[in-house]
Formats: sequence, structure tokens, C-alpha cells
Amino acid sequence: MERFDYVVVGAGFHGLAAAKQLHCLNPDSTLAIFEGQSTLGGKWAENRLFPGLKSNNLLGTYEYPDFPMSSDKFDVKPGEHIPGEVINTYLKAYSQEFGIIDFVRLNTTVLAAEHQDTGEGGWILTVQPLKRERVNVFARRLIIATGLLSEPFMPRFNGQDQFGGKVFHSNDFSQNSDTLKAKTVTVFGAGKSGWDAVYQYATAGVKVHWIIRSSGHGPIWMAPPYVTPFKKWIEKLANMRFLTWFSPCIWGDADGYQGIRSFYHRTWLGRFLVDRFWNILSQDVITLNKLDSHPDTAKLKPWLDVMFAGCSYSILNYDQDFFELVKSDRVEIHIGEISKLSPGKVHLADGTEFESDAFLANTGWKHVPPMKFLPEGIEKELGIPHEVVDNPTPEDLANQPTLIERADREILQLFPRLKQQPVWNKKFVPLTDQKGIRTDAASRTPSTPYMLHRFLVPPSPRFLRPRDVAFIGLQTNFSNTITAHISALWINAYFSGKLVRDPAKAVDDKEAMEKLQYETMLHNRFGRWRYPTEWGNKGPNFIFDAVPYFDLLQHDLGLNPYRKGGMFAEISSPYGPEDYRNINEEWLKMQEASGTAKDINE
Repeated sequence: MERFDYVVVGAGFHGLAAAKQLHCLNPDSTLAIFEGQSTLGGKWAENRLFPGLKSNNLLGTYEYPDFPMSSDKFDVKPGEHIPGEVINTYLKAYSQEFGIIDFVRLNTTVLAAEHQDTGEGGWILTVQPLKRERVNVFARRLIIATGLLSEPFMPRFNGQDQFGGKVFHSNDFSQNSDTLKAKTVTVFGAGKSGWDAVYQYATAGVKVHWIIRSSGHGPIWMAPPYVTPFKKWIEKLANMRFLTWFSPCIWGDADGYQGIRSFYHRTWLGRFLVDRFWNILSQDVITLNKLDSHPDTAKLKPWLDVMFAGCSYSILNYDQDFFELVKSDRVEIHIGEISKLSPGKVHLADGTEFESDAFLANTGWKHVPPMKFLPEGIEKELGIPHEVVDNPTPEDLANQPTLIERADREILQLFPRLKQQPVWNKKFVPLTDQKGIRTDAASRTPSTPYMLHRFLVPPSPRFLRPRDVAFIGLQTNFSNTITAHISALWINAYFSGKLVRDPAKAVDDKEAMEKLQYETMLHNRFGRWRYPTEWGNKGPNFIFDAVPYFDLLQHDLGLNPYRKGGMFAEISSPYGPEDYRNINEEWLKMQEASGTAKDINE
């Protein structure tokens, strides 16, 4: 059986960042990266690309801090959204530059991971290489980097077998690109992938019937790249400190500005100003997009208050005017419910029916890692979503009613504005309960949210003691590449016992462990109130809360999070990848100076 010091599962942005940090900071350790797809890249893998696919981010905000995506090396210009094929090329170049490309094993799926409850710890993985016998591999430390976009959630529709045309998930759009030559297609769902599909079909001259569930969350927020009177890139706007203060954030005090945050969220005048900020942001988007100028574009006005929108808030990254396509006869929007499919037709619950040659479902993703964890029941301590129960065992942190109630009280006491939860749809019905749609029992079973310390490691002595598992890529924000880089550095420091604020030190200290687990509950429960339609039982999902999250991780690492060189610049200049370019070197120098550079495992 092969044995590795580190195994990373997943070779997308976060998996590659984890592998790079582990390899460069521990060059003598053994490493393997298992990737089930035929190329690296995660959601930017070659098999998932299609012409016209681009990043939401503009050039300069979608790159690793220590590997700039320069125009002279990559085929993209300043002020442009980044084509998918360029991102794939960039990730390959990153892997080559830092010497991790040879550790990637493509077409290799991890089916199961069994924890070894021994003094050493570690995991025995069941690995399935393509067209070869499955094998077992030992990983002393396991990093799960499968993210939240690896396994599509694809229900079945009544009459699907009789439809006759292709029925497929948006994840498989590139494999079904021949539908761009169809006469008429149906796109179901108004997430970003749904918008992308509508655009691709309409610009190809295909008639699109776009169904938005009347009992769902409604259209997402879609903004131009430059918004608000500041005319800032939205991904930069979200990383300006003085604007992050307008977002209720349970870890916000990590930025050191507790006084101004307290004013904004714990006084009536502050909350008035907070509401004004979010109102300006929402009205700016509606005005810039001219949503009220035409009855068809009006159907795309979001139903959810922008303040409560997470990373479904997206960017118009199209070459042509999307809304002009909507106003043309190439796109017809239906706010309704699917009743059934029949040969060559789609039927809605209100009696509407129309012909369709293909059916694309933008129905989201499964939110648990696509592998089996053993022994049975380990997910309760591992911190991944599992079934909600009334009488949990003590190790089942996510289901503890006393901690849940305590966390809710504290959240609402600190942020009274969150008591006013949005009502985006009084007739809301989960997709899994929708008539005309069939899903499996597991999809209909209520599940807990992720319950990970810093959204990275399980707060359980079972895993803290051997330091043998971490998750990366479950946190989603507009600065995913920065998140990947700093999170990976944090994980490396955690594995080697070099965090200044080390969660593993709580092991065998009852009071410290209770404090650690409550803080974990507080941070993860916060998502239920702050981003109710997107975080919930999914992974952490936030926009204006990314910079204080980076501050939190840097404090754990013993680093100074203030990187702008002056008070005014610190609060008004947006944080980007360039601000964290030398964070590894800073951390290594701190280790040398403190005399703690020796790994606890050496």
C-alpha cells in the first residue's frame, strides 16, 4: 500500500493551492493529488469549458497572490473578464511553476476515506483509477478540496423518458454543445449558469424558453462590473474596509474596528445608514440594468433583498447586451412551475406548453464531499452536513439544541437587523418538494450546516489530536484565489503545529474545547441568519465579509493583517491578491524570529 504524508483530493483552485503550500513549505514530504476528471482545473477543467465561458472577475482579481496573471504571459487584457481556457492554462502554469504537476493523478477518484483511530492517526483511502483495479492508499494527512461544484444535483422530471430530446445539467453543457444548433431549447433555473446558457443559446440564434420557478428564490442579482456612485469593480468594492463595515459579520471584529462596527449594527442611527447603503447598491444595479424599462427585463428583478444575497450575486460578463437579447423574440421568460415533459414539449402547471428540442437544468449542486467517510457515523464529528436529529449524541456538534439556541441569541443581540429576515417568496417550496420533479430520499432529508473551525478543520478531539484532516474550498466569496492561498498556508501551519492560535491546544482542556466548539457553532450558525437562501446547510458563502475573514486567519498565523501602509489607505483602498503577495515569506521570517520553525512532527 502506497503511503503519503499528504493527500489532496481535488485539483481545482483550492486543491492546487493546498498542494503548492504543502510542497513548497515541506519539500521533503511525500504528496499525491487525486483528481477524478481528465484534466486539472476543477470547474475550469477542459471538459467543463465551452466557448464564451468567462470568469466573473476582471483581470487582476482572479489570481494567486504569488503568481500574477500577467497579460504578457496569458491571453487576456486589463479590464477584461478571463476566458475559461485562459484560466485552465493559468492553473497548469501554476502547477508547473511550483513543481506540483507531477504529483497530480488524473482520472483517479477517491471513493472512500476511513479514519485510523490510532496514535498516529491518518486515513486509508479507497482509490479508483480509470480502467484499473481500485487500490488502497494511506494518507497521514488528508485535505479535501472537492469544493461545492463537483457533483451536480440533477432531479428527474415527470415525462423525462418520453421527452425525446437531451435533458442535462448545466455542468454538462460543453458535452452537449450540439444543442446550440437546435431550433428551440428550454433553460430551467435562474442561477448564473442559467444566465450563461440563455446567453449562449440566444446569441447562437436558438429560441430559448427560460423557466424561473414561481415558488423558488427568483432571479439572482446580476450587476455590471462597475457599480455604485464610486464606479468600482464589484469584486474590489467588496474588499474595501470601510464598506465591509456595513455588513453584519460575526467575525468582523477581527479587523480591529470594533467601535465603528458596533455603531453601525448596534445603534438605530447606524442601522439606518446600513439600510441606506444596501438600498443604494440595489437601486444602482436595477437602474444600470434598466430592469424596469421593459416588461420582460422586469421579470429579472431579484426577489431577495441584496443585503441577504451571497455569492449568487454575480456579474454581467457578456460581450453583447444580455437584456437586449431578453427583449428580443429569441428569449421568452416563464415565471411558473414545470408540470411534465412530453415528446418534444414542456408543460407548465398553468397550462402553458411549448415545443423544445433540449432541456438544460440549472438545478445546483450537492453540498457534501463526493466520497464515503468511515467508520459509519464519523460525519457527526467530521463537521460535514448530515441528518438533522432531535436527540443528538454529545459528539454531534451541529445538532446540539442548547448551543444552537445560545448562538442564535448572541447573533441577534449583536445584529438586531438580522431579526428582520427577508421574505423573498411567501409561496416558497424547496425544489426537492416541487410537484412534477422527483428526487431521491437523501436529497429530501434535512441536513445540518458544515461545522468546521475557521471553515477549515473539525473542532473534534478525534481529529485535532492527530491533526490529520482539513477541508479547503468550502468558503465562497469574490476573492476565492486569495482565500485559497491564505487558507492553504493556515492548513500547513495547523498540520505542523505552528499556529499562534492553535485549535489543537484545546484537546484535553474541557473549558477550552467548549469555547472552541461554541465559536465554531457561532460562526457557522451565523450563515442561517446572514445569507438564509445560500449558506444554510451549504458551505460558508459571503461577499463583504472576506477581508475580516482574511484578518482572522492572519491573526491565527501571527501576522499583521494591516498591509496598506497608512490609515486612510487601509480603510479606503481595496484589498487584492497583490496585498498578500509576500505572506509566505512574512510567515517564514516570523517562524525564524520566534524560533518555532521546527515542525512538531519532526
